[in-house]
Amino acid sequence: MSKWIRQIHRWVSLAFTLAVIANIVVMSMGQGQQPPSWLTYSPLLPLAFLLFTGLYMFVLPYARKRRSGPNSSAPLDT
Repeated sequence: MSKWIRQIHRWVSLAFTLAVIANIVVMSMGQGQQPPSWLTYSPLLPLAFLLFTGLYMFVLPYARKRRSGPNSSAPLDT
């Protein structure tokens, strides 16, 4: 599952980057006009998805370490 999350994270980051570039291009060509709201807010959905997948990948090593039990090199609490 971790492999799929990483792959999805990569593709969503590409979609986010393209949405931001499209937003910048439309705003720079607007000559004082407001761009459509769907275009203005289009990067937010991929950004939210990147937040969740990124947090999952950040926490994954710590969860694996916790699941494997105490490390033999770690000092014991006495």
